[in-house]
Amino acid sequence: MPTNPKKVRQHGIKGAYVGGGWVDIEDCGDRFNITNPTPSDKTCDSCPNQTTCPRSRTRHVSVKDDGTYDVVIVGGGCVGASIARELTKYNLSILLLESADDVTQGATKGNSGIVHAGFDDKPGSVRAKYCWPGNQMFAQLDEELHFGYQKNGSLVLAKTKEERKVLDDLMERGRKNGVQRLKILEGKSVFEIEPFCNPNTIAALHSPDAGNLIPYEFAIAMAENAADNGAEVRIRRTVSAIEATDAGFEVTADHWEPKSYAKTMHGSEATVPEPEVNDSKAVPAAVIAALGAAGAGFLKSQPQFTDEMAMGVAAAALVLALIVFLSSSAKPNRVQGEGKAKDSRKPVGTGGSRVSVDEMMVGGSGSMSANDGVVVGTEKIKCRFIVNAAGGGSDKISAMIGDDSFTIKPRLGDYLLLNREQGYLAKHTLFPCPDPVLGKGVLVQTTLWGNLILGPTARDTYLKDKMDMTDEDVQKFILSKCKDLVPDFDSKQVIHGFVGARAKNSTGDWIIEESKVNSNFIQAAGIDSPGLAGSPAIAVEVVRLLQKNGLSKAKNKNFNPNRAPIITPKDGWKGIKAGPVGKFTDPKVNVICKCEKVTEHEVITALRRSLPIDSTQGIRKRTRAGMGHCQGDAENYNCECRVADVIARENGYGKKEEVGRRPWPATSTLPQRWLEESEKENLVELAKK
Repeated sequence: MPTNPKKVRQHGIKGAYVGGGWVDIEDCGDRFNITNPTPSDKTCDSCPNQTTCPRSRTRHVSVKDDGTYDVVIVGGGCVGASIARELTKYNLSILLLESADDVTQGATKGNSGIVHAGFDDKPGSVRAKYCWPGNQMFAQLDEELHFGYQKNGSLVLAKTKEERKVLDDLMERGRKNGVQRLKILEGKSVFEIEPFCNPNTIAALHSPDAGNLIPYEFAIAMAENAADNGAEVRIRRTVSAIEATDAGFEVTADHWEPKSYAKTMHGSEATVPEPEVNDSKAVPAAVIAALGAAGAGFLKSQPQFTDEMAMGVAAAALVLALIVFLSSSAKPNRVQGEGKAKDSRKPVGTGGSRVSVDEMMVGGSGSMSANDGVVVGTEKIKCRFIVNAAGGGSDKISAMIGDDSFTIKPRLGDYLLLNREQGYLAKHTLFPCPDPVLGKGVLVQTTLWGNLILGPTARDTYLKDKMDMTDEDVQKFILSKCKDLVPDFDSKQVIHGFVGARAKNSTGDWIIEESKVNSNFIQAAGIDSPGLAGSPAIAVEVVRLLQKNGLSKAKNKNFNPNRAPIITPKDGWKGIKAGPVGKFTDPKVNVICKCEKVTEHEVITALRRSLPIDSTQGIRKRTRAGMGHCQGDAENYNCECRVADVIARENGYGKKEEVGRRPWPATSTLPQRWLEESEKENLVELAKK
């Protein structure tokens, strides 16, 4: 097995990826660590009471004075989030509804994170129309939003003369689709840029404009910036009905919460009231101030007291009143650096239940049924326009207005993730020649964080043989197919597995158009791969369609395109420390997750942004806490419990049961969260078959 020629770059360690390229840590101050706080930071830090933020929605609302919204977007994946941000460039009232417990819990969470260039798409298709233009938007978006984007390029490998001919066909497709800078590399020139690919490779199609990112971090950045610019976001809202009205639509959304939260907080499953500001000492404080003023007036009327003495009494009373008020309204359990990992619920690594395909289509491990959710309220929302960006559930949303022109036909894509030490084996995204039916096929790629990712499968849920595949069948397929691309990866280094459900639909192409039933209902539906790459261009088109139908074009003069990053690049262990809980009280020093070097400050930063977070999964997606080699092993550093404690403290929860925890197995095909040596050896054997 080849030795590691050099350590692979890891976003956030000794530098960061910005706008497609690498920026060394000494230059991050100008390019990555932007100092101006985002509006969401200001909102939280300027709160005098540090009160608990609303659960399951943004702090602000954007409803108009007449109680309506201009646009309601259904679905908070990469497409819905991109549309929300694009709409905030205009003076509009926007509401984003997401059925899961966080944005990006559907197909956006479970995919490769490739920003495809678009050379594989059928010329003239809707996919081809938006993939390349979307690809070209990502560098600037990352300069503004700092989600991390690497333009690593892609290679389609050919090992036979027949496959070599396929490269010519792909090249011609790319030319018709407007894709630039494509080139076919022959023989040794392939190995000069990709030394560890299959030695039988005779040629490769090189697309230098292809890139990669962490898909959920991209969508979170888009949704967060949309919220910073005024869009309202509500999570845990399942749309159950849509009725056309003279003014537009009335949307019925069921608000759900986990049963454990409803019972723990309120002793009932029927109601979850919004938190109230603690003003229990506001009246006593006011009384003290008033008495001080009255006392000062009395003293001034007495000849034995000077005016200065009277004013001193009044000032002392005001200071005492301020102390009383602040001591009551400030939340003492939000003091940074004092979190103690008292949560006895260790991370779950065995047992549990598998997330079903139906659950994957509406949020996977974040869906209502997967979280044992109960409806705690029903909301009636009036709006002029609706955008259907509901991914796997978009056919059901469309049917609510009587448009049954398509159905979703889910295709599952399974992945395996390898430890970071395997990341050196692929510099580009590596593909085999595409299958005429199943598409691009498996891939091998080094992620933004340095891990090697393998997959996906292409399991159509309506095909019995695909759904009858066992976990070992899936693992064998991925490992053996990927060995044909990069033979030398070590299967024992697998640390995680997951599945995503792609929203393929019965029309065979993306649906981006006005509904034929109601022109104020815009479809951004049935969008599968390469939907991530196309999402920003799709957003521009959706806004154009809305404006064509009468949506205001008045610009939002206060639109701020910029967002500060959540992570802080680290220079090894300089300035940060890991140790027993409570040893280090400075949040910027105190490490919460040792494998990924995540600090308490980064967790707090994520929690104080504009999107609601109340689960360790939410923090995991934003900071990588728990995503490292040990996968949150309680016997290692117990980072999941540490994160849960910070969430409980920052959100003002009295009991840790109110913090959502990472489920198991969710969508993983691995036998348990932390593999035994015998299970690792089994993966090695599967790769040989």
